[in-house]
Amino acid sequence: MARKILKRWLPNPHEIKEHPTLNFMSHLLHDPNLFHLNRHSVSGAFFVGLFVALMPTLGQMPIAALVALMFRVNMPIAVALVWISNPLTMPAIFYATYEFGRWILDSPALEFTMELSWEWFSTEFTKLWQPLVVGSLLAGLVVGCLGYISMQLFWRWHVVRNWEKRKARRQAQESSEDI
Repeated sequence: MARKILKRWLPNPHEIKEHPTLNFMSHLLHDPNLFHLNRHSVSGAFFVGLFVALMPTLGQMPIAALVALMFRVNMPIAVALVWISNPLTMPAIFYATYEFGRWILDSPALEFTMELSWEWFSTEFTKLWQPLVVGSLLAGLVVGCLGYISMQLFWRWHVVRNWEKRKARRQAQESSEDI
């Protein structure tokens, strides 16, 4: 089942609940829905993780954990999916979402260079933030929905495939008993 595949890669819920750095929120982590591996919890975690991964914010992992807490979906999967936007992929993702937002808002292309300074942030970023935020929100919704639907379909396909395997084994066993 798809649950067995996911259990191989996910951390043990008991270890997460008992981790010393998470003691301040241990009462929240005892909600069993945060670690369930069922079709709805995993699909919801895919939506949350992919949506937050495309947001141009700092602290995406805590944000994904809080949203997973709020919607009671699988927290480890939601937090892990945020790493799709890592330091290597982040520039490409944010450039694509900026261009998407610019296309949606029908705003003109701006010539700019990236600089990690307060001066750049206060002058250049004020020109870029609207297309970036609009593009990130819409792309996050689209990619999150695609992740949700894909996980629902994958889970269903996996369950049906296992049913068919069991049915074929049962029929083979019954036919061998008849002989």
